[in-house]
Amino acid sequence: MHQTERSALGDVFDRTIRSMSGLPDVITTKPTTVRSLSSVLELSQTFIVQTYRQREEGDTIFIEYIGVEGSLRLALPTAVSDVIARQREALAGKSRSKAAKANAMDRKARGIEPSFKKDRGNRAQ
Repeated sequence: MHQTERSALGDVFDRTIRSMSGLPDVITTKPTTVRSLSSVLELSQTFIVQTYRQREEGDTIFIEYIGVEGSLRLALPTAVSDVIARQREALAGKSRSKAAKANAMDRKARGIEPSFKKDRGNRAQ
């Protein structure tokens, strides 16, 4: 981080969180701490995550990271949190579709006919 950004008012993280704290149209989550081990070297990484939601603006996500290489604080703006939410929803949809196709193929292999193809008997004409 550039030393020129530091001031008596703090960095972008401090200014953003301070600007949202206490506003009547802002709701927040409690900070959540997650400790994770990196898969290769099994080094501990700690993340503190908190979301602020401002009516008419959206979600701002605050992330604090502590690892062997140091620490980092990020304030993810609403545009970024919207992208994360959209991508998560897209992946969930793709996952559901893939599971449904696999289930249909399995049922077909076992000879189970789909219910929409079954004859429902005589229908009123």
